Amino acid sequence: MPGHDLVVIGGSAGSLDPLKALVADLPADLSASVCVTRHVSPNARNVLPQILAKVGVLPATEAVDGEALRPGHIYVAPADYHLMVRPGQLRISRSATENHFRPAIDPLFRSAAVAYGPRVIGVILSGALDDGTAGLWAMNITPFGRTFETFTLPSGASPWCA
Repeated sequence: MPGHDLVVIGGSAGSLDPLKALVADLPADLSASVCVTRHVSPNARNVLPQILAKVGVLPATEAVDGEALRPGHIYVAPADYHLMVRPGQLRISRSATENHFRPAIDPLFRSAAVAYGPRVIGVILSGALDDGTAGLWAMNITPFGRTFETFTLPSGASPWCA
C-alpha cells in the first residue's frame, strides 16, 4: 500500500468472516504492517492468529509488548489486552475496559492516529455500541460499508458511511 505504513482493523462478533476475506486478499509483498483487534472473551484461547495465517499468505501472530512492527505481518490483540502502537513498535496493556471491551478498537485506532497520522488505514468490519468511533475520528477517516451477513457499524460511525 504505497504511502501507508500501517493498517488497523477492528471488529466484533460479526467480523470473523469479513476479516478472513480481507486477509485472504492481502498480497505477499504488502509494505504495511497489519494490526487486528477483535472483541473476544477475556478467558478465550486466542486462535485468531492461526486462522488468519491459514486463509492468507501473510504470517499472523499474537502481539507481544515491545515487539517491532514488520511490514507484511499481521499482529492480533491478545485476549483481555488492548493493542496499541508506537512508531515501529507494538504495545499491549491491561488498562481499563473501553466501551465495555478489552481488547477494544479505540485504543488501537487512537494510538495509530498519533503514531502514523496520514500513513495509517483504519477498517472497522463490525461493531456494537461506539467502539472504534473515537479512533476513526482521530484518524479523520471516512468509512464505507460492505454488507456481510451480520454486518453492523458502531452507531457513532454510521453517519459517515457512503
